[in-house]
Amino acid sequence: MVYTPRISYFIIEAVHDFLTYKLGAPAIREILAMGILPPARALSIEFLAPMVWDDVISIEVASKELTTTSFTFLVEARNSSNEMTFRSTLTQVSISPESKRPIPLPHALREALSPS
Repeated sequence: MVYTPRISYFIIEAVHDFLTYKLGAPAIREILAMGILPPARALSIEFLAPMVWDDVISIEVASKELTTTSFTFLVEARNSSNEMTFRSTLTQVSISPESKRPIPLPHALREALSPS
């Protein structure tokens, strides 16, 4: 079985790849260049089917919710039989590097994560 905390790494890496795709450049660099820090506020994981280390999974990420100061992703993983192995949400907050307080999402980030 896959050790439960390892799943959080899968989720975060998948979200970074999704953001890189949406922003058109390396995600973390782009977000920092927007003048914000994006710490996680919440991470939830629902385990739906067992996974072992040699399982091949595909992970899909979607923008789930945008608020004034936060952005949430839906992350779903499926095994090679198309059975969902886990479902997760990750919420990050737009934080000012100076004050360490929430600030509105930058327009470019909001635009990239808004539904087309």
